[in-house]
Amino acid sequence: MTLLILAYLGGILTIVSPCILPVLPFVFSRAGQSFSRSVLPMLAGMVLMFALVATLAAVGGSWVVQANQYGRWLALALVAVFGATLLFPKLAERLTHPLVSLGNRLTQSAQSDDSVSGESKGTGPGASFLLGIATGLLWAPCAGPILGLVLTGAALQGASVGTTLLLVAYAAGAATSLALALLVGGRVFATMKRSLGAGEWIRRVLGGLMLAGVAAIALGLDTGVLAQVSTASTGGIEQRLVDQLSARRSANGNGSDSASQAPQADANNAANGSAMVATGNAMVRTAANEPAPLPVEGQLPSLDGAVQWLNSPPLTAQALRGKVVLVDFWTYSCINCLRTLPYVKAWAQKYRDQGLVVIGVHAPEFAFERDINNVKKAVNDLGVDYPVAIDNNYAIWRGFNNQYWPAHYFVDAQGRVRYHHFGEGNYAESERVIQQLLREAGAKQVADGIADVKAAGVQQAPDMSDVRSPETYVGYERAENFTSPGGAVKDTVSDYHAPTSPSLNNWGLAGRWNVGPEQATATQAGARIVYRFHARDLHLVLGPDANGKPVRFRVTVDAQAPGNAHGTDVAADGTGIVTSQRLYQLVRQSGDVQDRTFTIEFLDPGASAYAFTFG
Repeated sequence: MTLLILAYLGGILTIVSPCILPVLPFVFSRAGQSFSRSVLPMLAGMVLMFALVATLAAVGGSWVVQANQYGRWLALALVAVFGATLLFPKLAERLTHPLVSLGNRLTQSAQSDDSVSGESKGTGPGASFLLGIATGLLWAPCAGPILGLVLTGAALQGASVGTTLLLVAYAAGAATSLALALLVGGRVFATMKRSLGAGEWIRRVLGGLMLAGVAAIALGLDTGVLAQVSTASTGGIEQRLVDQLSARRSANGNGSDSASQAPQADANNAANGSAMVATGNAMVRTAANEPAPLPVEGQLPSLDGAVQWLNSPPLTAQALRGKVVLVDFWTYSCINCLRTLPYVKAWAQKYRDQGLVVIGVHAPEFAFERDINNVKKAVNDLGVDYPVAIDNNYAIWRGFNNQYWPAHYFVDAQGRVRYHHFGEGNYAESERVIQQLLREAGAKQVADGIADVKAAGVQQAPDMSDVRSPETYVGYERAENFTSPGGAVKDTVSDYHAPTSPSLNNWGLAGRWNVGPEQATATQAGARIVYRFHARDLHLVLGPDANGKPVRFRVTVDAQAPGNAHGTDVAADGTGIVTSQRLYQLVRQSGDVQDRTFTIEFLDPGASAYAFTFG
């Protein structure tokens, strides 16, 4: 019930989101008309189309994103025609015959005044429902963090009744706020008609506003300029609701990188931007300082569905009976996963001969992480020698009902899940669970003590006390705080200008870029990214050009070479090379951490940038 309420509140907040402003004229075109015959059908059509697009996005994959783009253009054309008919009544009459019944309904909706009485006759429910469908397509991209979280769960865990209810609650919240706007707008509309006798003028103004809204959306101003001038952005408010939603799912505050395959996306932790949620069963100790029995959380789910296994033939739950199993969900460009990896590797080596089997389930976040050759290279480079299941279809992920990177599930010798932990931290407690389960399984001389792990480079533990910058995605599906003038132009090569004095956590592009759903690709030498950040470490997931050709780059911090603050993938003079698709550490500061301006300039064209992370 709490999740439904939060989803409903997130929908209500959509009314003040900058990208919904161009849609409001379409909604106000129903003002002053019958609620049951005009307003309600329009809201129903809008909610139905929005829910349909959202559902397809959840279960259909990337092809739906492209299909939705075509749908948006069709919707823009439909609403443009509708607005023109309001502005030019004769045009509506001419469209009646070619468009047959559809044109006739649109004409009736355009003719809002009764030529005899001057009173609004209302609009047929069919035309209003059609307008609602078109408006729903335009409204679909106004998805804040709450909807992104809902779609993430649906995309990664499959459709469910719970997901459907959350989508309905979100859409109902938005419909509620729009209905209230219509109520107020209807009174204003009626007052203006009575006092000014301006029914025809109002109708023409509404038509003009609808056409202006179409132009704003077509030019990308709904998410660009409007986001800059609006004083009522919902990002912070809705994010706090997401944090409350996440808190309902957690038992303590340790972090994990939230699962993210939908536009979204993706809920950011205040410390480093990964949707940090942790739940772990507390180890209860008896008076004799012996650990209490761990609860049984369920049976080990099937390990079928991996597209390939590395370092091992395919493993099954049945074949693993008699072994203690640690299942680690990870993906190789996830900074949280990389920082937990030294501990997982140490446990695999320390307890291998005592009956522990570690299985790494590689579930990709970005498209390039689905490439098996990329995963093989990462496994080799990272020194992972235990079995790795490549879970490109999220079959194992869904079997565990998992939601996080990294996630650790501890299974006893009888095939029962006895403990889990999400995110970084609690390493000593996790290792004691391994020891306890090994003793329960009858292992003799289980190694005592806690592994002394010395991590370096990107795997070194973060300094969370000084992290004030969130994980930031560069692709338009989940980008936030993008401040290049004019906003992002989707899937088109365009010229960008970096913000001159970015505020903390604002960023922008400079030069020619093609901004896609997951990444932005530099199409000329000299293209830059500028980011104002506050953290010890700055990482960026990068890839070379489409043919795999390395791309040179140069990094500066506050317009200077990083010197001693250079990361492991950068020289002191700031130079480096993108050779493969992975996470690159570009800045590691040893002194005081302050707000600093980071710039990366690509000296060759073709590099792709995916996401910033901090530590």
